[in-house]
Amino acid sequence: MLNVAIQQLDPELPLPALAHKGDAGTDLHARISIEVPPGGGRVLVPTGIAIALPEGYAGFVLPRSGLALKHGISVVNAPGLIDAGYRGELQVIILNTDPTNAYGIERGDRIAQLVVQRIEEVQWTVVESLEGFDRGGGFGHSGR
Repeated sequence: MLNVAIQQLDPELPLPALAHKGDAGTDLHARISIEVPPGGGRVLVPTGIAIALPEGYAGFVLPRSGLALKHGISVVNAPGLIDAGYRGELQVIILNTDPTNAYGIERGDRIAQLVVQRIEEVQWTVVESLEGFDRGGGFGHSGR
């Protein structure tokens, strides 16, 4: 198990926690109440926490599937990347894809989920050609 230092900037909010044993993502909560305008409206929502990921790890902020399905709420830059060296408050850029209805976020609402993963450092090696089979095609080439 990875031990990650966390600073509770707002002690009244719950710490990120797994909803069920074995889940990959921990819920992030809204530090403020705010309305997300319809039709592509975006807001920046602070979470009330700061974390210190160890070197070799990164955090990925992902949308919550229920909010996406029921209300068209997503994370603009999904997945949002939290580098190991970042020590500021985690904030989530929320997007409302619903064309007509605003979406109200209340303080304490679960707005996104955080997944922490091990990251490999990459060293690039320039070669004349790549080994293996080129499947060809490109974006959308494999069909629907």
